[in-house]
Amino acid sequence: MTRNLTIARQMVSADLLRLRKKRGFMALVLTVVIAPIVIVTGYNVIQHASDPVANGPAGGLHYFGRLLDLLGVFMGPVAAVLIGAEAGAGDLNAGVFRDNVVTGRSRLALFLARIPAALAISLTVTALGFAIGLAATFGFAGGLATPSLSLILESVAWLALANSVVCVVAIGVASLTGSRPGTITALIGWQLVLSPLLVQATKLGSVRSGLLDGVMLFLKPGPASGAPTITMSVAVAVLVLAAWVLALPALGAWRTRTRDA
Repeated sequence: MTRNLTIARQMVSADLLRLRKKRGFMALVLTVVIAPIVIVTGYNVIQHASDPVANGPAGGLHYFGRLLDLLGVFMGPVAAVLIGAEAGAGDLNAGVFRDNVVTGRSRLALFLARIPAALAISLTVTALGFAIGLAATFGFAGGLATPSLSLILESVAWLALANSVVCVVAIGVASLTGSRPGTITALIGWQLVLSPLLVQATKLGSVRSGLLDGVMLFLKPGPASGAPTITMSVAVAVLVLAAWVLALPALGAWRTRTRDA
């Protein structure tokens, strides 16, 4: 048992190192998450400084709600897609999948090792973005209401859940298709374009409960930010999340086991 745990830890560490060593990739992921926060905050600060009467302070509870949308629905999941796609298909695109297989490691173990490594990177990037946004929330509040400690902790848990699910789904899709560019294109198009449109399509009714975005908006803590929400029970939300987390990664694991080396 101890030997198996040691091997598993070494495999995860190897995948984590592989992701971290891609400096250009890591710079892109950090830019995707941090740049929008800096731009939005800077714009709001300049607006408030130029006309305090017409434009309120840049921070406060309202800013915090927008920060959660940015990190949990839009740019945070985009970064999670990039990381998951790299983790799931990076070895195939680099032509080293055969080298990993001939080491004698289980193909399923090779697939499973990608998940904690990718999650570690994704959650670290999200945490950095959240820390910057939280500092702006309080630093530029200007007397406005600020989030309570309980709301902050709930938001941390929600952001971790939202980005973890997207990252794991991206790993599954990338492992299934074997294409990093295809996975990135398809999932970002879904995340930023098609899924938001479907969430807003009220004529679809309860069908929207099966959308990942709909579930995450339903579970999102804090003040409403104007985004459409879908009414559902917590049990349904849990089942939908479980389906997304299990189905696509299971297909990715199956394809990893059956793919020619």
